Amino acid sequence: MDKININIKAEDGLLVPSYETTGSAGADLKANEDGILQPGQRKLVKTGISIELPLGYEAQVRPRSGLALKHGISMVNSPGTIDCDYRGEIGVILINHGQEPFEYKKGDRIAQLVIAKYSRAEFQICDELSKTERGSGGFGHTGK
Repeated sequence: MDKININIKAEDGLLVPSYETTGSAGADLKANEDGILQPGQRKLVKTGISIELPLGYEAQVRPRSGLALKHGISMVNSPGTIDCDYRGEIGVILINHGQEPFEYKKGDRIAQLVIAKYSRAEFQICDELSKTERGSGGFGHTGK
């Protein structure tokens, strides 16, 4: 497992993302406010942190499975991408797919942050692509 240093600006030390276990791929992002998310409602929830990623890395913001299972809480854009040149506050666009209002408090874990390397593509225009067994089949063409 690679480790990298990431500079972080946090409004409150409580809000610094943390890994819950030694095998966790995602560090938990926490809400910087109290709020209620009504069924069907989506809302931008601020985290109170900004990060500085090295060139060649992104941060992926992903939903927490426990919130999804227990309360129907997910993210509208999943995963969200934080580019290495973004320096603003991280926000999480939550949505309530559940039947009940969902209340969250400052410091509650609302999403996960996964740091990943990325590559930049150089797109090459061509007349044909190589043939494969699958070809252009998609959207469930192989069955259930």
